[in-house]
Amino acid sequence: MKFELQYKDTKTNARAGLITTDHGVIETPIFMPVGTQGSVKAVHMTELKEDIKAQIILGNTYHLYLRPGIEILKQAGGLHKFNSWNGPILTDSGGFQVFSLAENRKLHEEGAEFRSHIDGSKHLFTPEKVMDIERTIGADIIMAFDECCPGDADYNYAKESLGLTERWLDRCFNRFNSTDPMYGYNQSLFPIVQGCVYPDLRIRAAENVASKGADGNAIGGLAVGEPTEKMYEMIEVVNDILPKDKPRYLMGVGTPVNLLEAIERGVDMFDCIMPTRNGRNGQLFTKYGTMNMRNQKWENDFSPLDTEGTSYVDSLYSKAYVRHLFKTNELLGLQIASIHNLAFYLWLVGEARKHIIAGDFSIWKSGMVTQLSNRL
Repeated sequence: MKFELQYKDTKTNARAGLITTDHGVIETPIFMPVGTQGSVKAVHMTELKEDIKAQIILGNTYHLYLRPGIEILKQAGGLHKFNSWNGPILTDSGGFQVFSLAENRKLHEEGAEFRSHIDGSKHLFTPEKVMDIERTIGADIIMAFDECCPGDADYNYAKESLGLTERWLDRCFNRFNSTDPMYGYNQSLFPIVQGCVYPDLRIRAAENVASKGADGNAIGGLAVGEPTEKMYEMIEVVNDILPKDKPRYLMGVGTPVNLLEAIERGVDMFDCIMPTRNGRNGQLFTKYGTMNMRNQKWENDFSPLDTEGTSYVDSLYSKAYVRHLFKTNELLGLQIASIHNLAFYLWLVGEARKHIIAGDFSIWKSGMVTQLSNRL
């Protein structure tokens, strides 16, 4: 994997670059639709590529390990062939999912024991096993196995958690470096900076991660309960240390405003379930604010869903019709909203890139943040 830093904003830390993988080139800053179980919910691969303009999507190690299972993915020739996505893929290590199973998991030095949310069966994820699973899934970018510390954890817990994550990281790299890709193309391992909301821990973690010389680096453990301003502060602390010639990936974040604030602070890559999850609940994001499609105000509004939207659904369907779909619980409503929101997120990071290149990012971003905060 190669990263080319092309442009740097003169007034902020915003940047534009190119990530080159064996499955294609990614223009940064970029948002990555989440395909947790090998599928971006309610969206076809053709729509992802041709309408939404996704350049890279995610899969999740925990979920794919449980279903369909690693043996099926191996027989298929990896996730790319299994789900028919021929672009780059990134896999999360499952650390966040294990973290979310607080009542059904046990952490120790060897790894994380957990019970499946599907059938209660018992499993053990070690750093070595996770690397083997991610090799088999076959993503272009794979994540190190870590503990995702709660955003409200006290200092002692956060420090112990970081120590465990750092020891697991060494084991991830040892396993990764002693194994080969399975399907004839290269894979890159990204380490993850943890440390909760404590600057000294984040600095320690970032310095350790930077020392690994990885193809890219991730910032984890944010947007998990801490105040938004603390999240921005931690991004600044970490990005002062992470290499400037490698892509920076902020995991699991977030709202459209979160994306712009993080881009301003030097982040290149994002993922979040928000556009599809909120879309399935009737919330649409637009450049002028958010719309709740269940509201009565749209009942007889026959104007296009979004006159400035970039997806075909924005001009094909009216607000009144989409409201009707949600009120009657028709599956098409969930699909339209998901496609619209993903297309909007890809449009937003694409516009950020254009304004970074044009040299007016900070002015554009300031106005956009104000617009995005409206409720329509």
